[in-house]
Amino acid sequence: MNDESFGVTTKNKAINPGFPQNISSNRYRRVTGWRLVAFFVAVLVLIPIGIVFSSFFSPETDIWQHLVETTLPGLLVNTFWLSLGVVVGTTLLGVSLAWFTAVYEFPGRQFFSWALLLPFAIPAYVTAFVALGIFDFTGPIQTTLRTWFDSDLSWFPDIRGTLGVIIIMTLAFYPYVYLLARNAFLTQGKRSLEAAQSLGLNRRQGFFRVALPMARPWIVGGVMLALMETLADFGAVSVFNYDTFTTAIYKAWFSMFSLSAASQLASLLIIIVFIVIFLEQQFRARMRYAETKKSQHADRIKLTGWHTWVVMSLILSVLFFAFILPVMQLSFWAVDSYAQDFDKQRYLEFLWHSLSLSGLAAFLTCMVAVLMVYAVRRHPDGMTRSAVRVATLGYALPGSVLAVGIFIPVAWLDGQLSDWAMQLFEIETGLLIQGTLATMLIAYITRFLAVSHFPIDSAMQRVTRSIDEAAMGLGLSGWSILQKVHLPVLRTGIFTAATLVFVDVMKEMPITLMTRPFGWDTLAVRIFEMTSEGEWEQAALPAITLVLAGLIPIILFMRQTEKTS
Repeated sequence: MNDESFGVTTKNKAINPGFPQNISSNRYRRVTGWRLVAFFVAVLVLIPIGIVFSSFFSPETDIWQHLVETTLPGLLVNTFWLSLGVVVGTTLLGVSLAWFTAVYEFPGRQFFSWALLLPFAIPAYVTAFVALGIFDFTGPIQTTLRTWFDSDLSWFPDIRGTLGVIIIMTLAFYPYVYLLARNAFLTQGKRSLEAAQSLGLNRRQGFFRVALPMARPWIVGGVMLALMETLADFGAVSVFNYDTFTTAIYKAWFSMFSLSAASQLASLLIIIVFIVIFLEQQFRARMRYAETKKSQHADRIKLTGWHTWVVMSLILSVLFFAFILPVMQLSFWAVDSYAQDFDKQRYLEFLWHSLSLSGLAAFLTCMVAVLMVYAVRRHPDGMTRSAVRVATLGYALPGSVLAVGIFIPVAWLDGQLSDWAMQLFEIETGLLIQGTLATMLIAYITRFLAVSHFPIDSAMQRVTRSIDEAAMGLGLSGWSILQKVHLPVLRTGIFTAATLVFVDVMKEMPITLMTRPFGWDTLAVRIFEMTSEGEWEQAALPAITLVLAGLIPIILFMRQTEKTS
């Protein structure tokens, strides 16, 4: 790949190709290679989305009338409050924990800094059914309290209510915000507070007026991931019988047997997320951020007295309810079902399929995200930015809806290839694309591109434009700038993105179920098979294995970041 292929010539290298809005030359208006990357990925995402939107041409009027008259208003209200609660909860929890572990020094800080990511390895639907098993009316907590107090416990909060669902999903999704915010705070360290104090601000004012605004792109990126995960979640809310927008999609599909109505509901969900993303990126575009490497090595502030106990109590409480308690309950269930359910060869196969698939998907997704982020860096025009926004919409689609949106065009293409082979060579090819790893990987890239895009894009925004100008002054351009300048600077962001995608793919259930090759079972598939039959104890063993496998990239990531902290 050379610079010429990406629309860069050897003439006028002093002109920065990364800022074409200031150049009137026609060569920046044409569709260059970098723009083609963004447009191609956007088209790839638009295909399943187009399949979903095509349902508008055949509306199910009876079903729509039934939904509008009976359930749709309530679903929208529930979805709104759940989304708002998770956004507020993950922001408060993720940012505060990230600030404490990145800037302050206290007993066990190095352990807690990576231990707080452990809940990220537990799927939200696993946390949900474990929480119900422990805190529901028939669970051990309420049963024991009724015995002790000889009361009906009317004062005990309803775990199935709105607040209960918000708490569980906040505990499941706060690592998105924590992971990205901690990376931002690590690059600031104590020096940001010292700079604020030199301006006459105390530590609290320095956090809100200096450190927090500087970390905003990373924090918002994590919050957006948590929000889209909440909007697209079905497993956790269905366990709680808490009706949201996604439950309406699934009920329209599986209960009313109307894929068209489900697709129409899903399209409304896409529109909502697109509006949120658009508003956030418009606001972010007005701000600029820079990173200083020296701040990574600044000393931490040592906590003393009651401040230490408050911080440690908060961290231990979050870690206990988000990870330790669910794992303990899963372990008890796994011990009971171990003898009849464990098969060494089969579980090694489940584990290998999960790890290899997740690793390959993380690599490909991050590679595509880097190319798209750099395309916007070189050509920050409206069309390129719009293409990137479209390309990150796949994360808003429920996994099974996205799987159907991809399966339909893949089946059509398979049929066309089979017909062509028969007409030209009189050969029966059978299925060439359906039921292959390629189809799964396309679905994963479409689904999780936003997960890798946010941390990489946030890291790119913190690279000052003067760095690009300096690189061009040294004779670099196009691919050379990306390879020699941006990639080393983006390393932490790329590793963060790879960690997020890896764990998300391991936990993904609907896409794997509907697009996997025959016999290609993963740990998530095994969990689905057991939970769909109500065998919670049998689902515990693959769930524990999934958690342990998901810890591998998390530990590696935290070891990498600790080297620069």
